[in-house]
Amino acid sequence: MKTEKLYPVCKDYIWGGRKLIDKYGKKTDKLPCAESWELSFHKDGPTALSNGALLADSVTAEDIGANVSAFFDFPMLIKFIDAEGDLSVQVHPSDEYAQRYENSYGKTEMWYIVEAAEGAGIYLGFNRDVTLEEYKAAIETGNLTELLNFVEVRAGECYFIPAGTVHAIGKGCLICEIQQNSNITYRVYDYGRRDKDGNPRQLHVDKALSVSDLSRFVPASRESGVIGASKYFSVEKREIRGEELVRTGNSFLAAICLSGKGEVGGTELTQGDSVFVSAKEKGVELKGDMTVLLASVRKYYLGIDLGGTFIKGGVVDDLGNVIVADKIPTERDGGSSRVTSNISTLCKQLLAKTTLNISDIVGIGIGVPGMIDSEKGEVVFSNNFGWENFSISSEVERLTSLPVKIANDANVAALGEARFGGGKKYKNTVMLTLGTGVGGGIVLDGRLYEGNRSAGAELGHSVIHHGGEICTCGRRGCLETYASATAIIRDTVRAMNAHPDSKMWELGSTDKVNGKTAFDYYDSDKYARDVVDGYIENLGVGITNIANVFRPEAVILGGGVCAQGDALTVPLRNFVNREIYAGNRGPKVDIVIAELENSAGILGAAALFMD
Repeated sequence: MKTEKLYPVCKDYIWGGRKLIDKYGKKTDKLPCAESWELSFHKDGPTALSNGALLADSVTAEDIGANVSAFFDFPMLIKFIDAEGDLSVQVHPSDEYAQRYENSYGKTEMWYIVEAAEGAGIYLGFNRDVTLEEYKAAIETGNLTELLNFVEVRAGECYFIPAGTVHAIGKGCLICEIQQNSNITYRVYDYGRRDKDGNPRQLHVDKALSVSDLSRFVPASRESGVIGASKYFSVEKREIRGEELVRTGNSFLAAICLSGKGEVGGTELTQGDSVFVSAKEKGVELKGDMTVLLASVRKYYLGIDLGGTFIKGGVVDDLGNVIVADKIPTERDGGSSRVTSNISTLCKQLLAKTTLNISDIVGIGIGVPGMIDSEKGEVVFSNNFGWENFSISSEVERLTSLPVKIANDANVAALGEARFGGGKKYKNTVMLTLGTGVGGGIVLDGRLYEGNRSAGAELGHSVIHHGGEICTCGRRGCLETYASATAIIRDTVRAMNAHPDSKMWELGSTDKVNGKTAFDYYDSDKYARDVVDGYIENLGVGITNIANVFRPEAVILGGGVCAQGDALTVPLRNFVNREIYAGNRGPKVDIVIAELENSAGILGAAALFMD
């Protein structure tokens, strides 16, 4: 299976209308047409394919993807809902309750407002904290809606409804609902309506009282990007104008056309159509002029980059997308307890910016400066924080109730670039960060190599000039003392002081020298040229030594010096492939520039869980 158009099952609930037939092309004899189940593996309305076979019977584990295969049942259901009348006030149970009493998933869902008549709205959660007694009394007197938030809605808005949230869709709304694969609804109040046989519609008050969240709910709309996410479904809104390639990764992709027309993987679709894209495709081309919802099942991680001044973090999915990011002061003077408390606070802040909760997160990865024992989750020594043998993993696990993995911050950045940045085309990479010092990281066969007790990969402290410049580590001649930004600034200042006729004196003083000064004057000043050529030779020697040991497909360079682009990489590439063992007889080593900038640490930390 590649890309298949889907043929939904329609439902004729009493509150439905005709829009799904007249405007959205649904073929059905069900009137009214209240719902069309676009993507459904559920026994109450399974989706079909063009040949009449059921989608659920036609897909393989490879089609749905590894993220989906991890669930005991297909986790998602997508439908259109046309509310010509008000839907009942209802609530859905959590997984825990539904699995215990209904042998089913619970039901968390989201509503994308496709159309809304003037004044149309939804009821969503209690407008204040209520007691169980108040809740019961409001049901009995028919005044329940007075306790609920009424939200007047407009097309393009999206609302996330966690299990346990009392809610109702009002008349005049046409909605695309993405939900857990469940058909369990507990009706609380139904305006005294009767079914098509004249009988009062069944209520489920006792069950509803058992599962409802009685705390105040604050409705919030999301209208772009990832508009709804949980471990059961992830939904992104895309405006396709021309052509766009969308990755699938370890999940199928469902595309629902809200307006316009186009193609998905060569399959034509127009307003109201849905298609299923196999995970085996790894990516699919969308083209045309259309607005679509893209639904898949993603895994989510928290990536934390622990710095001396700020703790940066983000929610990351398994495709390497940073869903949200934020930072918080480190406050390292407050000691380890303050720092770990701030990490926990940042994690909560990040989740609050999404629709995810703690159970949707696989784990927390943290990049920590210093010597790290990744296996034990301990900071063996960090001079930046004054820590020694500190078990940061167990402390953050205690505060967040999530599993934690840690690694050295330079190693984590290298992993981020290898997986999602400049090294994503390669299996084996080495990264060098050319900053105040020279950091490093090694990724072999897609995995971080850290050495004995995670103490390896100190690439900046390999000696390239025995007895040379003194290094901060105490040795002489380390790569760091010749290839860091600090080193090229030092050598530029020395060249200016030694040669008063240097054009670099146009700066006015050596105080204005930075890591790009010598590059800026390369073509007009021979002393600047000597500085740059010497810098490239020293860096080239260090890279050649590293390449002779690991023979990576690429060396990734990060740091401010790398803004020079080809002026740095082209001569380096030529030097290394000329000097490397066996020369042209062996595989060449590419030299590339890092791409992720400040996101490398966040993505790499999250990737500690992506085995």
